[in-house]
Amino acid sequence: MLVVHIHVHVKPEFVERFREATIENARRSIAEPGVARFDVLEQASDPTHFVFTEVYRTADAPAAHKATVHYQVWRDTVAEMMAEPRTSVQFTNVFPEDEGW
Repeated sequence: MLVVHIHVHVKPEFVERFREATIENARRSIAEPGVARFDVLEQASDPTHFVFTEVYRTADAPAAHKATVHYQVWRDTVAEMMAEPRTSVQFTNVFPEDEGW
């Protein structure tokens, strides 16, 4: 399992549109065979800060995700909405065991 946390800061005027576009992308992403989880979180004290927790079943799954039409639509739709470039950190799973995902 590959777990990726992605941090996104959105311009305040775009929060609602960003949220809508991101939920649509997440709904489609969890249907991908290589995706175990695709969580979207919004910081309670700062609604312009989002964190995605993406859990992939294989090392190749992130590239397959980025090749999907729904990801490319999301990427192009939200590009102007971001206050700064998004950042990501990759993790390996410790617990629960991979079968628990």
